[in-house]
Amino acid sequence: MLPKALQELISELSALPGVGPRTAERYAYYLLRSSQPAAARLSRAIDRLHDNVKFCPVTFALIDAHQSVSPLYSDPARDKRQIAVVEDALDVIALERTGAFKGTYHVLGGIISPIDGIGPEKLHIPELLDRIKRDQATEVILALNARVEGESTALFIQKQIESGGLKVAISRLARGLPMGVDLEFADQITLSHALAGRREL
Repeated sequence: MLPKALQELISELSALPGVGPRTAERYAYYLLRSSQPAAARLSRAIDRLHDNVKFCPVTFALIDAHQSVSPLYSDPARDKRQIAVVEDALDVIALERTGAFKGTYHVLGGIISPIDGIGPEKLHIPELLDRIKRDQATEVILALNARVEGESTALFIQKQIESGGLKVAISRLARGLPMGVDLEFADQITLSHALAGRREL
């Protein structure tokens, strides 16, 4: 029988997404074997998380608590007329790593998924429409995951923009075959998108 404190830590760790009981046990044993200062640093980082991180009121990206708005929005070098719409705040990080996008972002906070009880009213779609008007956007890039829910959400946003009479170009991220994948292992949807998005050499 494990000590109660260790059991509680394993239970909390196993509640994290992607962490099963065995992985939680390994993490808990690692922390137990670590020096007390190392465990204390982790504890402090977790304890300060909610007080020191918040969502940007304009883009809904993650920012430091002392910031009033995301630097990716307030930076004069960023083009406010170009808005990449993403599902989650971590998607912003993925796009920023490319160094190829110089516009701004808008985090929906999820995607439409009736099975999970997420309807359009739970997403930051009205705020997106306001931003398109306020910033006089010229392009909205729907950078949503290529799943059924992502496609449905993109279509809903497109209809909202069009029904609102907003004159803005709407685009999607290009989709196709990733580098290093053989055709025989690609699924039909990926191949269809690759064919539709082919370019002349």
